[in-house]
Amino acid sequence: MRDVAIVEAPSVLGLRPTGVEGLPEALLGAGLAEGLGAVRAGRVEPPGYDPERDPDTGVLNPDGIAGYSGALADAVGGVLDDGRFPVVLGGDCSVLLGNLLALRRRDRHGLLFLDGHTDFYQPSAEPTGEAASMELALATGRGPHVLADLEGRGPLVRDEDVVALGFRDAEESASYGMQPLPSALHTMDLDTVRALGAAGAAQRAVGLLTGDGTGAGYWIHLDVDVLDDAAMPAVDYRLPGGLTWQELETVLHTALSDSGAVGLDVAIFNPLLDPDSSLAKRLTQCLVRSFDGQG
Repeated sequence: MRDVAIVEAPSVLGLRPTGVEGLPEALLGAGLAEGLGAVRAGRVEPPGYDPERDPDTGVLNPDGIAGYSGALADAVGGVLDDGRFPVVLGGDCSVLLGNLLALRRRDRHGLLFLDGHTDFYQPSAEPTGEAASMELALATGRGPHVLADLEGRGPLVRDEDVVALGFRDAEESASYGMQPLPSALHTMDLDTVRALGAAGAAQRAVGLLTGDGTGAGYWIHLDVDVLDDAAMPAVDYRLPGGLTWQELETVLHTALSDSGAVGLDVAIFNPLLDPDSSLAKRLTQCLVRSFDGQG
């Protein structure tokens, strides 16, 4: 097992206070820390939520997200400095920016992006200005300067250092007018994952992230809506289809088996939509099994 340290990041600045802020408590209550043999490395509290869309950027809480990203990067950086493997429990998907900022302060890294959506919206196409639908665009340097160039270090990750795997939102995102994904960014949608098999797709992704030897490892971002909607209905933006539990476990296990993996975040699980905690327990089981036996 890796030497895991858990950082709680219950921010909903990029979404709405719908319940995903309860993700850390739900997974910790289901035994995640014990299952991973993890230490608790603190909790980064977000500033107050402003429901008004910023008129200059078209984004909700841009300054709050920028400040929070710096604070989260400090916490994740402390875990990395201690030689531990950070597992960050969101919150919404905008927490990815703080995690990648921690890595960007150090070196060039890659990103394995596991999400049912590609989250590459520009503010003009995102209906309500939620950064949780823009984080991949922002991380690759596209969008309002305050978020796309954090600490003057943007982009946080290069297009060619990203693999987006398991998404199934092409029709939906096109209908909203989302900007196209850049050609250099590696993509494996749900159909491709099925064609390759989960293990084959994950092995290909890891190969793309580590093959040229120029990076210092890769971060794994997990939005739990990459799972099949029937298996994981406790999310805010539901889409039919998705990975099975076993497929997700295979992908995560493969990615975590490689020494290039340097950290993981989990986002979007909404415990208010899981009243009997059965999904929190199943998600915790999946995560623990994915780490099992990793050095």
